[in-house]
Amino acid sequence: MDPVPKLRFDSPLLRVYEDGCVERFFGTDTTPPGFDAATGVTSKDVVIDGATGVFARLYIPDICGSGSQSSKLPILLYFHGGGLVLDSAASPAYHRYLNSVVSKAGVLAMSVNYRLAPEHPVPAAYDDSWMALGWAASREDPWLSEHGDAGRIFLAGDSGGANIVHNIAIMACTREYGLPPGTVLEGAIILHPMFGGKEPVEGEATEGREFGEKLWLLIICPEGTEGADDPRLNPMAHGAPSLQKLACRKLLVCSAERDFARPRAAAYYQAVKASAWRGSVEWLESKGEEHVFFLNKPESGESLALMDRVVAFLGGK
Repeated sequence: MDPVPKLRFDSPLLRVYEDGCVERFFGTDTTPPGFDAATGVTSKDVVIDGATGVFARLYIPDICGSGSQSSKLPILLYFHGGGLVLDSAASPAYHRYLNSVVSKAGVLAMSVNYRLAPEHPVPAAYDDSWMALGWAASREDPWLSEHGDAGRIFLAGDSGGANIVHNIAIMACTREYGLPPGTVLEGAIILHPMFGGKEPVEGEATEGREFGEKLWLLIICPEGTEGADDPRLNPMAHGAPSLQKLACRKLLVCSAERDFARPRAAAYYQAVKASAWRGSVEWLESKGEEHVFFLNKPESGESLALMDRVVAFLGGK
C-alpha cells in the first residue's frame, strides 16, 4: 500500500501535497462560450499562446453583429479572481458577469485565462496577462480588428485578478516598448483587490493577513525572497515601484463594507491619492456586502449600483 502523500498546504479553498498533487474545492466548474439570449452577447474562446495553452474568452455585444455600429468599441481586458489559485475565464459566475458588463457597457471584452499557482507559480500569471494585453492591443482576432479600439483599452479584475490589474498597469509604464504604437490604457477597475504585507494596516484582521501571507509564501510565490512585502503583493512595500507609474489615465478602486480585504484596498486608494499620480482615482464602497458579492448576487441593489458605476466608468463618465 502506497503511503499517503504529505500535505504542504491545507485550507477550505484547496489542498496541495508534497508530491505536487492539487485538490481544488471551488472554482472548477466551467460553462461553454456562445450566444447568450438574455443579453444578446456572443462569446468564443481563442488560444492566444500555443506554447502554454493560455486562452481568452472574447465577448462581443449584439450591436456589432448587426452591423449597425460603425465606430470602434473600447476593449476591456478582464482578469478573473480566485487568489491566483482558483477559477478560470470559463467559470459560470465570470461568464455571466462578462455577458452583463458587455451588454450594458457596449464594450468588446477579453477575459484572460492565465495560468494558476501552484502548478504555475508567479510570475506566470503576470507574464500571461502581460502577453494577453499585447495580443489584444495588436488586434489579431477579427472581432478585435474589426470592432476594437486599441486607443481605449480598460483593465478590470476582482480579488487576485485585481492584483493583476495593478501589476499590469505598473508594467505598462516600464514595458511600453512591448505594446503596439497607439495603445492607450484608458482606465483600470480594481474590484476587491488581493493585496498583502508583513505589517498590518488599520482595521485589518490578523487571521486574514496571516492566511494571505501563507498562501503567497507556500503556493503562489515559493521562490520569492521578500515574502508578503513582495511588491507584486504589497504595492506600498519599501522598494515597490512608485504608484506614480500607473500607466492608466484613471482608476476606480472598489471594496465592500464587510470585505475582509477592505483595509488593504482602502490603504491602496489612499496611497495612490497621496502619490502625486497624474491620473484621477475614485473609491466606491458597497454597504453591508462581502468579498466579490456581485458575482454571487448579481441582482442585489448593491450589485446593480456597482454595475452602474462600472458601466459609467467604461463609458467615460
